[in-house]
Amino acid sequence: MDPILSLHPEPVWRYFAALSAIPRASGAEGEAADWVAAVGRRLGLGVERDRVGNVLIRRPASPGHEGAPPVTMQAHVDMVCEKNEETVHDFSRDPIRLHVDGDCVRATGTTLGADCGIGLAAGLAILSDSTLVHGPIELLVTVDEESGMTGAQQLQAGWLRGKYLLNLDMEEMGKLTIGCAGGIDTVATRTPRWEPAPEGAVAVRIKVSGAKGGHSGVDIHLGRANAIRLLAQVLDGLPVDWHLSSLNGGNKRNAIPREASAVVVIEGADLSALRAGVSRAEVDWRILFGTVEPGLSIRLRPAEARRVMGEADRRGLIGLLLTLPNGVESMSPDVPGLVLTSTNLGVVATLDEVIEVTAATRSAVEAGKRALARRVAMACALAGFSTREEGGYPGWRPVPGRALLRTIDEVWRGLGHGPMEIMAIHAGLECGLIGERYPQMEMVSFGPDMWDAHTPDERVSIASVGAFYALLRAVVERLAQPVA
Repeated sequence: MDPILSLHPEPVWRYFAALSAIPRASGAEGEAADWVAAVGRRLGLGVERDRVGNVLIRRPASPGHEGAPPVTMQAHVDMVCEKNEETVHDFSRDPIRLHVDGDCVRATGTTLGADCGIGLAAGLAILSDSTLVHGPIELLVTVDEESGMTGAQQLQAGWLRGKYLLNLDMEEMGKLTIGCAGGIDTVATRTPRWEPAPEGAVAVRIKVSGAKGGHSGVDIHLGRANAIRLLAQVLDGLPVDWHLSSLNGGNKRNAIPREASAVVVIEGADLSALRAGVSRAEVDWRILFGTVEPGLSIRLRPAEARRVMGEADRRGLIGLLLTLPNGVESMSPDVPGLVLTSTNLGVVATLDEVIEVTAATRSAVEAGKRALARRVAMACALAGFSTREEGGYPGWRPVPGRALLRTIDEVWRGLGHGPMEIMAIHAGLECGLIGERYPQMEMVSFGPDMWDAHTPDERVSIASVGAFYALLRAVVERLAQPVA
């Protein structure tokens, strides 16, 4: 950790390093939330917890600034847990292994957790800064953001005091986000009929790997391969008769799947034809994706199978994976380059008794979200799957021209930069849910430069973390000053 602790600004990296040593998968971030609360207590600040596990730390105003408008900083404590197949790492107990790579900090073979660990570390650094001149400030740290925004979903009205909310969960320095998409998950299940694997047959695992993956909101428009969809297309084109024993791919509903694999059962005499067919498919798909997916791989290896799905169940599953909406559905007619509505085919799993498929739908427009989620459910029904919806959350409607935006832009310019870009994003942020309970609160979101969140390639720019913290600190100080 020594190279990390020598980075600037030191308090941010010190808190981030300490946080990275604590397991904090979504839904299992209790120890990390306890650590956040303990930091607040060690600083001598007021610390509160709510029934779902959110942490709220309050710091009184600097003398003479008690009348300044209260400011709420907000970040989430959990992280997406993804790793490369060859990486030995247990997210339930192992620390994230950090290292410096040029101007970036990365993890070794896993997601980094800079989303939203850097924002959380910056908030704690603000609270610990004894030289800061500020009005009343508080840091809200929510739980389970990545898998369902549970902390924000169950946030109680009247708990926060801020007039302004600074969400610290963005990934592009120099940009202010003032709106985001809402989302909902569809979980589809089917109970297949299982049969014994044919006597004398051969089991083979077909695996798609090496895809870039990415964040299903931020990266959905980049044309990257969805490993689940691609595997279904490969299986559908196999030149031999085959049975399906299992099909698994993806780990998170909000991450574009990087890997997927299926165990198929064939006659031994068809093995050469299968190899040739898969080899041709790899060549064809690598050509199709070109430079977008230079590491794409489709490989065979021996496997074992004691059972196979009935033919109707196999056809239903493959048909669903081929036809389920996936990717960009529509672009915004008002904001150039902004995705309006999309779906991510995120996870497929062959469980003990059922097949489960999960898709995450997003839209900045509630009607668009509902319409596409309905299409997803209808496709599942036609394929013989039952569905349920989970994790719905609202979008955050942009309101340009607010005073908070002008203040932050002025502060940014005063730090020697050009004008900030005002934007909305297709990813989901907790601001939509917080705004439902605090409709008068002015909200913005900003953060440092980071790339490939939700993948093992996640990295954050060291220089931009310094710029991000300088901006956050200066904004907190500016908001404590009387309005001219």
